[in-house]
Amino acid sequence: MTAAPTAAQTAALAPAPEQRRRRPWTLRRQLVALLIGLVLVICTVLAVVSTLALRSQLLDQVDAQLKSASDRAVIRPRMMDRPSDTGQPGDQILGPDQLPGQIPGQSAGTIDVFFSGTEVIQASYPNNAGTSTPLTDAQLAELMAIPTDGRIHPVHLSDLGSYRAISATNVTGNRVITALPTTTADEPLRSYLVVEIMLIVLAAGVAAAAATILVRRALRPLERVAETAMRVSELPLDRGEVVQIQGVEPGDTDERTEVGTVGAALNRLLGHVESSLAARHESETQVRQFVADASHELRTPLASIRGYAELVRRSPDVVPADTLRSLDRIESEALRMGALVEDLLLLARLDAGRPLERADVDLTVLAIDAAADAHAASRDHVWRLELPDDEDGAAPVESTDAVVTGDEARLRQVFTNLLGNARVHTPPGTTVVLSVRPERDQVVIAVTDDGPGIPPSLASSLFQRFSRGDSARNRGGGSTGLGLAIAQAIVAAHRGEITVRAARPPATGATFEVRLPRTPAPGQATPTPR
Repeated sequence: MTAAPTAAQTAALAPAPEQRRRRPWTLRRQLVALLIGLVLVICTVLAVVSTLALRSQLLDQVDAQLKSASDRAVIRPRMMDRPSDTGQPGDQILGPDQLPGQIPGQSAGTIDVFFSGTEVIQASYPNNAGTSTPLTDAQLAELMAIPTDGRIHPVHLSDLGSYRAISATNVTGNRVITALPTTTADEPLRSYLVVEIMLIVLAAGVAAAAATILVRRALRPLERVAETAMRVSELPLDRGEVVQIQGVEPGDTDERTEVGTVGAALNRLLGHVESSLAARHESETQVRQFVADASHELRTPLASIRGYAELVRRSPDVVPADTLRSLDRIESEALRMGALVEDLLLLARLDAGRPLERADVDLTVLAIDAAADAHAASRDHVWRLELPDDEDGAAPVESTDAVVTGDEARLRQVFTNLLGNARVHTPPGTTVVLSVRPERDQVVIAVTDDGPGIPPSLASSLFQRFSRGDSARNRGGGSTGLGLAIAQAIVAAHRGEITVRAARPPATGATFEVRLPRTPAPGQATPTPR
């Protein structure tokens, strides 16, 4: 029975994780590589053509020398038939320094093979020492394989190298083979190849340097266009504020060039964006002004409605019971509408960027007050408060480490809105924890509950105005849908941030976290608990 593979074996057999993708080649690298490749191809083609031409010319010279040597070898029997100085036929006429078996005029390394019928009577070549060196049987066999057609053939001889050989027939009908080494062509060719390779490498280096400089200079306008686009992408366009967008320089917008066309198109795009931002900002300003004016004007009529309703209720004997119930409804709706108007007016003021009051505020005091108010407003929830420990770590106390600079009334509203949101959108029995803790240069406020959590469809629009957790827009909970939007606006006005995260399964609930910049030194003025 085969044993089960171990964990290490399983891991080894498992497919390796996908390797990190290679960094893509930039346009600059592609252009430089293309230019270098073109230079290398052109230089290589020229080198191959010139090498082949030189080789052909050198081999032609060797072939011419071979034909001359073959002619000298073919006429050797005539010399042997001539009468010598003694008048006896058959004596070879030799020079004073000529050895037997050598042919006058043959250079060192020239192979001569003479036949008498089918018998080899001489197969040797003169060496550099002036003596004749006989051929081996293997070398002779390789030469004898050449056809006797009077044409030149390349042949490779053992231990001797490459040769050019020709087989001819003399006047006596005997076969004569003559061969010359190709060293006179090979050595200059090798030297020429070395020089060509060095020149190709040098040309590639020069081409790389020149291509890098030229491509960098050609792409510099494109880099400036990209820098402009990157600079614009970092502008806070999502805030709706009108910002001065600096476009591409005029020198990079010449539409007669490719880069200039891109720069001009980007400038037109930025112009449209700037005009759209200006139009949107003007529209939003008008809407904010309208909301502020309408909210301000509605405060007086709402106060009058509430006043008259309370005045009528003071005479219960003359007012029917149904009318009293209607008055109660009118008064409650007037109160709700008044709260909505106040929220809208506050948002309009925050959007307008009106300055807030600045003082040192101890957030632990605000947390204590907010927790007490929440407990009084909803006793069917479990409210817990977590504050920084004292020096002995015994119990939570008011700590100057949680002091921030800001508007106390607005910061109180942040606590109230977050706890109110937890109270309205969680069922009875839910535990809500309010904590305040200092972290380096920040103070963190967290409101955590173990309720049903936040629906995924609502997470992206949670801090938008009039965002409500109930799709039916139920008014019974007393929520206007502006609480979290107001909290976010107040936190942003204090240069902080507010985030929300859902609990990890299997836990439920959500955590709203506010981070505010902490005052470096303890403040002199702190709010007094109510």
